[in-house]
Amino acid sequence: MDPKGRLGTAAAQTSQPLPQLSKLLKDGDILLLLTPGVVPDAAVVGSDPNRSFTDPFEPLGKALAKHHPWIRHVPYLPRNGITGTHVVHIRLASAVIFVISGPPRHGQPSQVAMAEITRTICEHRPQVIVACCNVGELGPLEKSFPSIVQIPNYSPPELEIAADILLGEPKKLATGPNVQNLILSPKPWYCDVWDRDRDLPAVYDLWCQCVPKQFHIDKFRFQSLLTRDGYAMHYVVREPETAEVVGFSAMYTTYADSTDELLIGSIAAILVRPSYRQRGVGLSLHTHAVRQLTKIRGMCRVQLGSMFPRLLYGLPADSPAEDWFRRRDWPMDIHSTEPGTGQEVCDWVLRFENWPVTGPLPPGLTFRPCEFEEFDMVLAMVAKESKRKNNLGWYERYAKLANSMNIRDIVLGFEGETAVAVAITYCPNNGSDIAMDLPWAGTIGDGVGGATCICITDDILNTAISRNTIMVRLLDSCIRLLESQGMTSLLIDAVKGGDQGFQDLGFQKWATYREVWRDVPV
Repeated sequence: MDPKGRLGTAAAQTSQPLPQLSKLLKDGDILLLLTPGVVPDAAVVGSDPNRSFTDPFEPLGKALAKHHPWIRHVPYLPRNGITGTHVVHIRLASAVIFVISGPPRHGQPSQVAMAEITRTICEHRPQVIVACCNVGELGPLEKSFPSIVQIPNYSPPELEIAADILLGEPKKLATGPNVQNLILSPKPWYCDVWDRDRDLPAVYDLWCQCVPKQFHIDKFRFQSLLTRDGYAMHYVVREPETAEVVGFSAMYTTYADSTDELLIGSIAAILVRPSYRQRGVGLSLHTHAVRQLTKIRGMCRVQLGSMFPRLLYGLPADSPAEDWFRRRDWPMDIHSTEPGTGQEVCDWVLRFENWPVTGPLPPGLTFRPCEFEEFDMVLAMVAKESKRKNNLGWYERYAKLANSMNIRDIVLGFEGETAVAVAITYCPNNGSDIAMDLPWAGTIGDGVGGATCICITDDILNTAISRNTIMVRLLDSCIRLLESQGMTSLLIDAVKGGDQGFQDLGFQKWATYREVWRDVPV
């Protein structure tokens, strides 16, 4: 999830020593070079009109051939994958160099996945990955590929450096570290309890480096989200020699339901400084976080992401880290209908001017702010519906509004005298605990309010009134309440499904996550 950037030099990053291909390959041994079929980028490969080649990776093949003449250069197309023709070439080769140009574009298969297929076909043959980008953009590779050479792009000079690393003597560089000193092995790291006063600046900098720009937040709000006595457990990994913070994990606990006996643990974030990735920092933080949470009495579930306070609701969709967590036994199957296995959950934003006119209410439905004497009824409804729909943690969010003026921020929907729908509204900077826990409305823009923890009962008596109708009318009432408080837009968070319906109502997606959790035997 790091911002894209240029690297200063080529680097060999391995969990095992880089294979000495020049010594392994004998005369006549085929070295297979598999490169992606990409459109040459003039900004990367240059725009010299006298150049005769069209494949931007041809310089790599020529540079390798200076060291070992038996090079077979075979392109692969990301849209077609590894075909039978590639399989034949792989089985005839003594070693394989697989080039990855970068992370997949929208709708395009992952080149990393194709490299994994190639590795399976290679069996005992050496395979080296050449990544023409920051490997952090590709996700965790340390288990799949023991040998990776990273270069900043696929310009001819960088490809020639990669060839020297693979088959010859690395070029002496005017700047940057010695390539051999960058051959790193994953190892366990000590996870230290974070010190807010000491570590906040470094952790905040780490957050800004590692998360998408839309989730950048001012330091005061960031500190407020992390500082939750009794609910938060945060850890850092420090570089032993300098004490520099190179990794951070944020964890929270919250009550699962109304019993005050069961707890949910949230691994809200695992952040690793880009230059320390694939060295075991993230794995050490992950292992420690899981161990700390699962040993707490009453813990019934551990999830990726956090509900309250909200850093990220879940793992950002299409994150390169999806495979990393999958390999650590987190259920990640977007095609599954089983809750908590990677289903898409979205935050939606609506400008009030785009909200359609809804007309008069259907007979029997009414919506209004909650009265103090109705609060116990609201809690009973939320306890029942949140448990029924796996929205653990919502009851506590409503319960925290008890005996406060923010009870009037709750919007209730009735069918006759029976409560059938409820939601909490909030405005940034109004002192509400909800606004402190959900910072993103305030970061999107001025005048953005929110609605959260929307519950609609399944026990609707009038079958002529659909859940969709109740949802639309509930949102309409939330909009009217927020509009009276000076808001011009609405953010609703953690919505499961209903994409087309929300788009038809004028909403736009703001963020998409994977909802992932593991139940813990109590």
